[in-house]
Parts: sequence; structure tokens; C-alpha cells
Amino acid sequence: MKRNLILAASLVLGLTGTAHAEIGPAEKPDLKLGFIKLTDMAPLAVAWEQGFFIDEGLFVELEAQANWKVLLDGVITGELDGAHMLAGQPLGASIGYGTQADIITAFSMDLNGNGITVSNDVWETMKQQIPDNEDGKPQHPVSASTLKPVVEQYRDQGERFRMGMVFPVSTHNYELRYWLAAGGLNPGYYAPQRGDTSGTLQADVHLSVTPPPQMPSTLEAGTIQGYCVGEPWNQQAVFKGIGVPVITDYEIWPNNPEKVFGVTREWAEENPNTHVRLLRALIRAAHWLDENDNANREEAVKLLARSDYVGADEEVIANSMTGTFEYEKGDVREVPDFNVFFRYFATYPYPSDAIWYLSQMRRWGQIPEAKSDEWYMKTAREVYRADIYEEAARSLIEDGTLSADEFPDLEAENFVRPHQGELIDGVAFTPREPNAYIDSFDIGLKGKESP
Repeated sequence: MKRNLILAASLVLGLTGTAHAEIGPAEKPDLKLGFIKLTDMAPLAVAWEQGFFIDEGLFVELEAQANWKVLLDGVITGELDGAHMLAGQPLGASIGYGTQADIITAFSMDLNGNGITVSNDVWETMKQQIPDNEDGKPQHPVSASTLKPVVEQYRDQGERFRMGMVFPVSTHNYELRYWLAAGGLNPGYYAPQRGDTSGTLQADVHLSVTPPPQMPSTLEAGTIQGYCVGEPWNQQAVFKGIGVPVITDYEIWPNNPEKVFGVTREWAEENPNTHVRLLRALIRAAHWLDENDNANREEAVKLLARSDYVGADEEVIANSMTGTFEYEKGDVREVPDFNVFFRYFATYPYPSDAIWYLSQMRRWGQIPEAKSDEWYMKTAREVYRADIYEEAARSLIEDGTLSADEFPDLEAENFVRPHQGELIDGVAFTPREPNAYIDSFDIGLKGKESP
């Protein structure tokens, strides 16, 4: 993506630049940031288009990446200065699952934003077990128990029922697993100590990795029977007439954490001013996306539809970005919080977010051995860097860009993310007691068990 030369020239001439005076100049003003073509990369696009990066003295190039592994590798090698990441990626890398690297995040990019879609044939069987609401449409949320007859039919025919997710440490993997297990279906275990990272041991439903933009075509080809992905790729299945989204992640866990902005710890330590300035720009972008009751969303849709950002039809992107979600064709429902970027303190990197992801890594065997509660707490705080976020937030408050009431109390502990609803299975999330939480599930590893 080309830089905005006019704004850059203005900055050089001293005509722009509203950054907080106490933050020093950026150690590295020229930056390349990576992203995947999903609507939740929006804060990066908005920060560029609205001039928020330029305001901070940052000349940013945004570059789409082929998949999450390529993106992570780019950050690790330094080809990218930072990137739009899956919330589990900094954690997975830091604990050495898959790729070992010291990655941190000081910014949560959004809440919610995902859905689970199945093929039309699968939906027709599921639908027979779902009662209608008063409007004659299927009641939501849809339980994965309605998928059991289809899975059993595949098993009786000697076939595997397959579903796609975007990456082993993705929100999508854990949400899909959570939904399946809540409905009595085992999504399988990882056994890295035995060299088995397929995640399909003892699986009723076999999950595999598919890059987000390829989800609809892979479903249409019959390679998978369903998938969990972010937008616009669930709505794309509806528009193409090849699948039906059966549940959103908001229905699985209201206001769940989704993506983060990640950098290496080394980069953050070498470029502290640059990092804070980046965070200031991203916080402002998230605020712009949600301000005045989502008044800017239509403009954001037009922006994201461009090929250098998401590259999907405006109508497809608008279906979720503007507060609605379409399940079956014509079944459009109000979901005002499907995409949340700033409200509910969405941008704050709460340690409880990290603990939930770590608990699911342990539940499914990616963490093969039991860890103490203290280990979860320590790891969460080391990777999810609220202290750096708070520096950026305080500067925005002090210079009058945003008000203090738009952030959590920065003098408080801020350990547990507020404004979250109950998970779909009714199991209470207890982030201060992660082992008790892990042990409370009917399906999943417990105590000292290993896969």
C-alpha cells in the first residue's frame, strides 16, 4: 500500500502531529504492518485512512498476508514490525506451541466477529431438530447437539465429518471446539509430546486449517462440511448460496476477545515510543469505528471493501459490520454487537482474555501437562501488556483526545474483562482459578491427564 505523500509532506513541514508532548519521537517512524483480509483488521485501515498514524509521526505500510503462519513468521523475522493477530498467537508462540517466539500484545483489536457455517445439506438435517420461534424461523442459539445425527451418518458410512478453522491457536479453533463439546461432540486432542499436532485424537469431528478467504470455496468443493471463520466469509457463503451460518461467536460467548495487535518483545523494548504511538493511533481508530452508535460503519464498509484491505462486496461486509447478521438467505437478525471495536473497553488487553485462551490450550492438549494457577497468571501478564496500553491511554486522556470515562479505571487492577455474558454451556469462567475451570468440563483434559 502506498503512503499518503501529501500527509507525509505536511508532517515534515510541521503542519500535522498531535501526539502527546511527553512521548518522545518514534525510534522507527517507517513501519510495515501485516494483516489478514478480515473485517476485524479495520482499526489498521482506519488509522491509516483517517491520518491517525501520520498524527503520531508514523509512516505506515499495510500489507496483506497469505495466512496466519506467514504473518507470524514475518513478525518474528522482522520483515513486519507488527501485525493484526489471532488473540492466541502471542500466547502460543510465547509458550512454544508450534513456533517459539517472544511475542507480546498491548492492544485488543475487537470483540466478537466470528460465526460457524455448515453446508446446505448439513443444515437441512440439523434444521429438523430445531424448533421455530414466533416468526417461524429457527430458534437461536443453535446447539451442536443438532449436528450429532449428521456426524453419526458420516461415521456409519465410514467417512469423517470435517470442519475448517483458521489456525491451531485461533479463536475460531477454540470457539468451534467449545461449541462442539457443549453439544456433546468431541473435537479431538493434540499430543505434541508424541509428535501428533493434528488435533484429531479421539475426534468425533475432524478439524483442519483453511485460510479465511478460502473457506467458502473449500466448503463448496465438499472438502469440508462446515467451518468457523471471521467476516465476511460466513456471509459470503449465504450470498453464494452454498452454506448457512448456524451460530455467531456472540451467541457462544457474548463479548469474547477476538484479535490483537502483536509485536516481538525485542521490538517493543527497542522502540518504546514507536509502540506507544502505534497504540494511540489504533485506539483512536477503534473509537472512530464505534463512536456515535456506529455512525461511521457505512464509511468503514466502503473502505474495507477495497481490494487492498478485505476485497469483498460492500453488501457482504455491511451484513455484519452494520449491526445485522444473515443466517439462512432472508433470515436477517439484529446483532448490534457482532463487531465491537471500542465500547465495553474492548481495546484493553485484559489478563483474563489470555487465561481463557491458555485454559483451552490445556483443555485440548496443546499444553500437554498440568500447570499451576500461578503459571497461568504469570504467563497472561507477561504476554498481555496492559502496562504499555495504559501509557498510551493516559496520554490520550491527558492531551484531551479521549476522556477518562472511555477507558477502564487505570488505577484499578483490571484483571477480568467486564461486560461479558455467559458461555453457551453455562460453565462459569473463573480466570483466577484456571485449573478449577478446566476441570469443570465434561469433555476435555483434566488434572494431570495427557492426551
